[in-house]
Amino acid sequence: MRPIKIYDTTLRDGTQGEGVSFSLQDKLQIAQRLAELGVEYIEGGYPLSNEKDVAFFEQVRKLDLGASKVCAFGMTRRRGIQAADDPGMVALAKAQTPVYTFVGKTSDFHATKVLNVSLEENLEMIGDSAAFLKKCGDVIYDAEHFFDGWKSNPAYAAKTIQAAASAGAGWIILCDTNGGTMPEEIREIVTAAIDAVKQYDVQIGIHCHNDCDLAVANSLVAVDAGANQVQGTINGIGERCGNADLISVMANLQLKRGFEVLGGDQMQHLTELSRFVYETANMQLRNNQPFVGQSAFAHKGGMHVHAIAKATHTYEHIDPESVGNERRILVSELSGRSNIAALTSKHKIEADRELMDKILAEVVRLENLGYQFETADGSFDLLVKRCADQYRAHFQPIKYRCVAGDRDALSHVAFAEAIIKLSVGEDVRFEAAEGHGPINAMDTALRKALQVDYPTLDEMHLVDYKVRVVNCDEGTAAHIRVNIESSDGKNRWGTIGVSENLIEASWLALVDAVEYKLHMADDAAK
Repeated sequence: MRPIKIYDTTLRDGTQGEGVSFSLQDKLQIAQRLAELGVEYIEGGYPLSNEKDVAFFEQVRKLDLGASKVCAFGMTRRRGIQAADDPGMVALAKAQTPVYTFVGKTSDFHATKVLNVSLEENLEMIGDSAAFLKKCGDVIYDAEHFFDGWKSNPAYAAKTIQAAASAGAGWIILCDTNGGTMPEEIREIVTAAIDAVKQYDVQIGIHCHNDCDLAVANSLVAVDAGANQVQGTINGIGERCGNADLISVMANLQLKRGFEVLGGDQMQHLTELSRFVYETANMQLRNNQPFVGQSAFAHKGGMHVHAIAKATHTYEHIDPESVGNERRILVSELSGRSNIAALTSKHKIEADRELMDKILAEVVRLENLGYQFETADGSFDLLVKRCADQYRAHFQPIKYRCVAGDRDALSHVAFAEAIIKLSVGEDVRFEAAEGHGPINAMDTALRKALQVDYPTLDEMHLVDYKVRVVNCDEGTAAHIRVNIESSDGKNRWGTIGVSENLIEASWLALVDAVEYKLHMADDAAK
């Protein structure tokens, strides 16, 4: 199958999404990652719009991006002036990129009512802009509102892309700007557009927005119809409902349809790329994101887990590792013995049906109280040890107290203090500590109390802390679920605590986190 070029506009179109913002360094790092995967076109931004984009085009030239080409984005020249005198055209030329992408109006309505130009002048603006940019480098023409424009006036829409093609544009990108076109319309119109420019040395691409949740599907249909380039963003970020998610586009094109993408051997890095962009944008991962989400290959129902233990393809359409993801077995009140068996394989208890049932019953009981073990593998492992009589407490909490407030009512300088009393064997410890907040204070005091006996706790640190209301109908008296994620540099584990008291829920999760670390050390020493 033919190779499909990937054009990434995360750094421009993606930043138009609500809550998305990249620093200059963020943009440079993302560009480097995209290039390492072999993305053919990396759109850096609009150099006339802000100083950051101007700086990006200056700095990106210092990076080794291999065969990837950086694109500067702009619009057609303004009405009534020459392209060489237009500030936007001049700014594009100054970006000194190998490729220049400019957008123009396909729709007769947009030309006459939005730009307030005649239909003929709009064609001249497109042609003049393409000819001017062709002197600077390769040219990509984004035909804005192409599908809406074609449906209202196909003859004029055809003239707009012919104007760009005849003036030197190497690519014509058909944009579903409003994101409202159906797949069958995409196929029909892309086919017609290819026919309209067949006399020119030009290729067709597709740029879909996701307002009907069809951007990926429409991109795939366009490729089937003959498009050789797909534009989109990593994770589908962008204005309104976003753009076509290039993660899903690339995985579908190569793994499901047999097209060559990114040279044919980069799909195993998709999960890593997706999460890198989420982290850089300071956005929450979308757990149910196809291919790369944490839940994409997560199995919770007992019947499902039982089946994949025999043949993974029973409930998985591809191997998770082919996109750099992993299979996860979850445990909940919906689980059966198969879930427990999969999660407890390291304890070698699969033959003990009575113990399996005991573990499952305890999971069901605790989930009724608000616990969820899907992201609390550490707490679940300790639960298994308790049910199997393999649990050894390394310390015994006796009592704790936390105090938090303002040191000074005028300056509002906050403070938090924790006092902890616990026993290690026959030895009773009593420690106090201050912290940035009550959880930090409890953690510090707990470490001080245990440090002499368990120096490996120096390796452990908190990675994430999340609070969730379980039964929101109860208002401020509701149960609180606290999830703590911890790491020692080699391992990461989650623990959980549930209580009507936020501090107690945090304490329970914190104690489990420490105990799990100490149990791992015991297991490693065996």
